[in-house]
Amino acid sequence: MDALPLPADARPRLSPHYVFRWEESQSAFILLYPEGLIKLNASAGAVLARCDGARTVATIIAELQASFPAQGAEIADGVRAFVDLACDKGWLRAA
Repeated sequence: MDALPLPADARPRLSPHYVFRWEESQSAFILLYPEGLIKLNASAGAVLARCDGARTVATIIAELQASFPAQGAEIADGVRAFVDLACDKGWLRAA
């Protein structure tokens, strides 16, 4: 079942079943869960690192757009798509 998209004022945070961290041996951010791990690309890691339950989706987008101004619209679409996917998979939930 697909979850509804989170609104811009939602404050996503990591689900308690997952641990997010940098894994040196993988040279990547990963999500650990009881059955295994998910290796994330750099963009997904940058978004997930900001999903702390304090920042809104809009704030996460603004922070990343400030860091990468040449890709503003792409960043907004990418963050929304990733957050929605991560919620649908149970990695994130609204705080």
